[in-house]
Amino acid sequence: MMFRVAVVLAILLLSPLAVAGERVVSLGGTVTEIVYALGAGDRLVADDASSLYPEAATQLPRVGYYRNLSLEGILSQQPDLLIASENAGPPEVLERLQAMGVTTVNVPDQPGIESLYERVRAVADALGVQAEGEALRASIQASLDAVAGAEPEYRRAMVILHRGGPLLSAGANTSADALLRLSGMENVAGVLVVLHDVNLAALYCDRLALMADGGVLACGSPQEVLSPGLLQQVYGTAAHVQAHPVHAHVPLVVFL
Repeated sequence: MMFRVAVVLAILLLSPLAVAGERVVSLGGTVTEIVYALGAGDRLVADDASSLYPEAATQLPRVGYYRNLSLEGILSQQPDLLIASENAGPPEVLERLQAMGVTTVNVPDQPGIESLYERVRAVADALGVQAEGEALRASIQASLDAVAGAEPEYRRAMVILHRGGPLLSAGANTSADALLRLSGMENVAGVLVVLHDVNLAALYCDRLALMADGGVLACGSPQEVLSPGLLQQVYGTAAHVQAHPVHAHVPLVVFL
């Protein structure tokens, strides 16, 4: 009888759930998304404010923002496993959690495919679902292979974030930059010029953004953006749009 009990205990101690934890807190939106993609979302008891996908993640208790964590907020969820982006912090909060016996796993969180694969592997290992991790990696690679070599509609693009405050553009070494490059496009956020002379802008740019009241009213090619209606909204005066006398493919704005 004692031998059978010992065998059962050994099996429990060596099982993935015993190693990986039953009460899991994820810190970082990319980490949370991977947990769900691995089919382990039901093991999450909390996540952070950057966890916006899938929808189920937004229904969990929040422990703050992953770059500015609260020790008390995390402890209130009684986690036995913390899976954190390498950018999570402050470091002293994570160190105190480890000292208090909470297993903490830091996973890579840099933009790029290789970092994504490392992140999937690290999260899968932490949860004890290595087979699901390999399947997810294969699925991602298959999606990339399916679009490899495809010709994008646009060659140059940029990503702008506007949430009511200052406009932010995604430059080099960001997730948006990596996504654009995977799509076969050049990220031109590093070549962002603000001009009041709309004709000068139209002469040299591939993409033109018209702004009003601190927000982007329209963004596209000069031909798409420079219309009398939009110009009226931005400049408050009537305008006529005609072909440039020298560069016929470039629109020329004449304010009336």
